[in-house]
Order: sequence, then C-alpha cells, then structure tokens
Amino acid sequence: MNTYNTFTFSTVPNIVCETGAVQKLGTLLRQQFPNVKKALIVTDRGFLGTGLIDAPRASLTDAGIQVETYSDVLADPPEHIVLQAADSARQYGADIVIGFGGGSSMDVAKLISILAGGDQPLSSMYGIGNVQGQRLPLVQIPTTAGTGSEVTPISIVTTGETTKMGVVSPKLYADLAILDAALTVGLPPKVTAATGIDAMVHAIEAYTTRHKKNALSDMLAREALKLLSRNLVVACEDGGNLEARQAMLLGAMLAGQAFSNAPVAAVHALAYPIGGIFHVPHGLSNALVLPHVLRFNASHAATSYAELADIVAPGAQGSDEARSQSLIVAVEELAKRVGIETTLRQVGITESDLDRLADNAMLQTRLLVNNPRELQRADARAIYAAAL
Repeated sequence: MNTYNTFTFSTVPNIVCETGAVQKLGTLLRQQFPNVKKALIVTDRGFLGTGLIDAPRASLTDAGIQVETYSDVLADPPEHIVLQAADSARQYGADIVIGFGGGSSMDVAKLISILAGGDQPLSSMYGIGNVQGQRLPLVQIPTTAGTGSEVTPISIVTTGETTKMGVVSPKLYADLAILDAALTVGLPPKVTAATGIDAMVHAIEAYTTRHKKNALSDMLAREALKLLSRNLVVACEDGGNLEARQAMLLGAMLAGQAFSNAPVAAVHALAYPIGGIFHVPHGLSNALVLPHVLRFNASHAATSYAELADIVAPGAQGSDEARSQSLIVAVEELAKRVGIETTLRQVGITESDLDRLADNAMLQTRLLVNNPRELQRADARAIYAAAL
C-alpha cells in the first residue's frame, strides 16, 4: 500500500517525558492552566495505597490548587462508576481532571472531564464522534506502560455483565500527558509484562491496519516496537531500572499515538470477550491471542510483518513469509521469557467456552473491519482453539 496516502493525524498537544516530573506537577499545571483552582485526581485504590500520589498532591497544594481524590475506579470500569465519579467532580466543583493510573483510571478521567463539563448523558456518547459540548481541562499521567490511554481519544466502559462499549471522540484527547517512570517502578513483573505486550500489540496492529495506515503512524509504531521489545525483559527482571521503565512508557505512548490514528483490529476484537467474560486483564487477553491472530493474518500481511521482524527479531533472514514467522516466534518467546500465561486454559477457559467467545468476538465490528485479512466466525473459533 502507498504510505503517502491522504490522511489526518491528531494527538495530545503537550507531552512531558521526564523521570521525576510529577514532583513538580503544580508548577507544570500553573504554567499551562493559570486559572485552575480545584483539581480532581482520578485513580484506583491500589495505586492510592502506594503513596506515590502524595508528592504530586503536595506539589498541587503548594501551587495554590485544591485537591480531591476519587479512588474508586475499578478495572474495566462499569458505567455506574463513571457516573458516580462524574457526580463527585460536579459536587466538588472541579475545574481540572487528572487521571493517575492504568488505562481504566485514565479512561474514567476522560469521561469525567466531559460529563462534569457539560450535560450530555453518557448513554448518548457511545460510538464514534458522538461527544458534544465542552469538557474540563484534562491531564493524564500513566502508571503502567501499556494502554497508551494518555494519548488516545478512546474510553472503554463495561456496559453490561460482560459487554464493553467505546466512546471515541477527538474531545477525549488530553491537554497534557506526563510520562514519569518513577510511578511505574513498583509494578509487579507480570503486570509489567502484560501491559508491555499490550503496547506491542498496539504498534503491530496500527502498522498493519486495513484503514488509515499512514506515514506518521507507521513511524511511531516502528519506534514504539523498538523501544518496547528491547526494554520489556529488563523492566520485568529489574523493576527498579528507571531507564528501561522510561523507555517502556515512551514506547507505550508512541504506540498509543499510532493506534489512535491507525486503528487496531482482530487481536483486540478477540481479546475483549476474554476480558469481558472471564475478567482477564486487557493486556494479558491481548497477549494470549496475539501469536495466533498473527499466524492467521500472515498470508495477507507478510510484507508488513517482515518489516516489523527486522525490529523485533533483527537476525531474521529469507523471504517475507519466513521473516513473518520469525516475528511470530519472537513474540511467543518474549511472552515465555517474561513469565505470563500463554494459553487460555491457564486463565480458566475450556473447550466449552469457545463458541461463546467466538460469538462475542464477531460483535466487535468496529475493530474487525481494520484487520488485514477478513475474519469469519469459524476463523475466530479456530484462533481461540489454537490459543487453548
């Protein structure tokens, strides 16, 4: 495909990538938002318990900004949590929202900034481009190197027992993203591994998407994959290595910028039901199906996969097909090296669950249309069976 096709590209206007940056959060906010008075920090109980929010909170107070914390965010945030959080923001009179955490906290922060800044009901925002009105200023600070949510215009909400819906709108782009590796040093190796592979999936899928692939997203995806594949093992084995941690955060952010503009596909479509039905973390759900989706796609994406193999498996030789296989093997080896689960059985899924998973995956039409190879229900079931 011609890389120089017509395209549009959007991203967050301001990014600070610096270890220790959150220690001066108050100063950073004062520079960019001189008039804010009341900040709402959005996080989860686990991160709040680390004490890592204390210094940035103090920095905000020193800058004359009042701070409240909403810490009831749950993984795969359900609708009622989003609405409850937005109510707290309104009652408090927040005039800036700060997401602190993994994808769930940042996704909730995005929606709070919209819901508390206007009167549009959440139910009318689902889908692409349905957000209207203004939002409060929004700052995103990731504490995992995975989702890239700090630079994406997407928020995923759990709307039923097992169903998820997305709000996708350029209004969800933050005003400022801060990447500070000091916030990620306490992440357990398995969380580091799963979120890191999630970010690699974003880069791979953006690079091979059927729609909107472009020169900028390609460049970002390649650089993301280089940073992530070279630093993941170090970050898992030596969690205190700030250089590796900062490289992982940067890689995850670049991958987030790539897939915001060149959307993800079947890996995510097949991962969502695993997360929704079996409550498997999103990054791990992606990792479990990744090599099997790559094998399915290889016949239609060999050239792109070969180009990515040059980054992830630099010694790969031979034809595009052979190098594609090297990419798949390298990804499988990486998952084994970092010690995450590699089969669906290991997360409690059995043969009898495959039909339900396949039915669910086929509902993810927003994602499936981007896959380089068309995927039918029988293909989805076969991929799940291979991952079992």
